[in-house]
Amino acid sequence: MTARRFRPARARPRGAALLLAMLILTLVATLAAGMVWQQWRAIQVEAAERARTQAAWILSGALDWARLILREDARTGGADHLGEPWAVPLAEARLSSFLAADKDNNSAADNDGLDAFLSGTIIDAQSRWNLRRLIDAEGKVVDAEQRVLQRLCEQAGAVSDCAQRIATAVAKAWAPPAAAGSDSDATIAPQRLAHLAWLGIDGDTLKRLEPWVIVLPASDTPVNVNTAAAEVIAAAVDGMSLGSAQRLVQERTRQYMRDIAAEPTRSYFPADPKTNLGGVGVSSRFFIVQGRLRLDNRVLEERSLIERRRLEMVVLLRERLSLRDGP
Repeated sequence: MTARRFRPARARPRGAALLLAMLILTLVATLAAGMVWQQWRAIQVEAAERARTQAAWILSGALDWARLILREDARTGGADHLGEPWAVPLAEARLSSFLAADKDNNSAADNDGLDAFLSGTIIDAQSRWNLRRLIDAEGKVVDAEQRVLQRLCEQAGAVSDCAQRIATAVAKAWAPPAAAGSDSDATIAPQRLAHLAWLGIDGDTLKRLEPWVIVLPASDTPVNVNTAAAEVIAAAVDGMSLGSAQRLVQERTRQYMRDIAAEPTRSYFPADPKTNLGGVGVSSRFFIVQGRLRLDNRVLEERSLIERRRLEMVVLLRERLSLRDGP
């Protein structure tokens, strides 16, 4: 009887020790798992930061290359057209073999699994009608330019009062601060076409106008007939039909336009000598550089607005369009 009573008493310490050991093992496993996760997370953050830095350097180099192309084009002078080197888009090309100076480093880069692919294009910003032409220096709407916008809205299938609403909105936003009754200080001036949504212009209208309308920082920006779409050319010249603009576009594929006032270019425009051709030209100074980088499983897109001031290429705007993981 006595022996039977003491056996459970000796079993209790062994059970408590086993339970304590299991608790310690669980705690150690939890702490180890947490440390492993933190280390993995730090590696992921470091890899993401490295990819971001590499992407920024590569896209900066691509932008510098585009500026060099535009500078060399400026040296030759003459009209700007789609047959020039700047107008040739860059198809997606692998850059891994060019990231190192010698063969050994290239091999090391390949072993690290670095895959960088770059593509891009240079677009003539003056192939679109500039919304800044709508407002003069005094903040008033220019009737002739409002008619241009009206024709573009009609061709885009926008609502009938589209041009009037846009003109009223931008006149209020771009009115000089000293103008009587101006409340432009309370309105953010649009820097891009999409910013017109701030002024109450609906997204569908902006989407329809986007291929033909742009916002540039200067108003003296005639539409380049060598790069613009037929719809933009027809809208920029009073009395010009869409058919005449389409014939001009077809002709420029064989021979670009050198002078608006000279033949045969002048023959595409209305015969009335009073027709104002101040809204069109054959040269440009604003360009959009679009670059797309695919680095490993990430895709980065950037767009830059460049103003060409003789041989100086000035970057006015540089924005990142998207940064997403690939499939």
